[in-house]
Amino acid sequence: MEDPPTHGRRQRTVLADAVAARSRAGVVAGLRGLGTAQSRADGAGHGPGPGAGRPDASDAVTGPGVELCDLCGVTVGPGHRHLLNLVQRRIECACESCWALRSGDAEYRPTGSRTLWLADLDVPDELWASFQIPIGLAFFMESTTAGCVVAMYPSPAGATESELHFASWSRMVELNPVLAELEPDIEGLIVNRVAEPPVYAIAPIDRCYALTGAIKASWEGISGGASVVDAIADFFAMLRAEARAA
Repeated sequence: MEDPPTHGRRQRTVLADAVAARSRAGVVAGLRGLGTAQSRADGAGHGPGPGAGRPDASDAVTGPGVELCDLCGVTVGPGHRHLLNLVQRRIECACESCWALRSGDAEYRPTGSRTLWLADLDVPDELWASFQIPIGLAFFMESTTAGCVVAMYPSPAGATESELHFASWSRMVELNPVLAELEPDIEGLIVNRVAEPPVYAIAPIDRCYALTGAIKASWEGISGGASVVDAIADFFAMLRAEARAA
């Protein structure tokens, strides 16, 4: 029979592990909210953000297809910037003024700015299988709030998340040192193994979520339909045009 102090320490360790696991699960589940604003931005216009009551919100023009700044409510163009809200874990549309003013705040980070085409990425089939991702489309990001690398893959309902086994991702980085340069939270590795040959690129996190938004918006029926195939092809053609070679 173990002595009481040892038993107490083990109980505290088990409790701490359970609390940590539950907290991390909540954070990872919350990452799905990051795609909500991006999906909305890729489709119809949305309502005013938290700052819609400010005086400069009078510049906003409402109507179908009109996009507004989530911070002040003014109208933004199709090429507007995005900010990553680290506290609420979501991507927010930003006008130029709000982007300049808020990008230095502790709770916000500008989304990544580079798109890097990785023509020679080494991803053996057995390594990909170890990620246990059910489809050949996904993106990977390092989440500082979750404390791990998370894989997101598109579905008719939006982004579905999966925590990666540490050993699998470590092997991925070992084979491809360029992935060690991924900026946490704001950049992701986009993978398209549906294509032949497979396609890999590092992209800003808002572009990563744009893929899931495009698939959700074009999904038809049970299998997705031809429009999903076209949406994926269009997305990667645009990504290739934006990218530079690694």
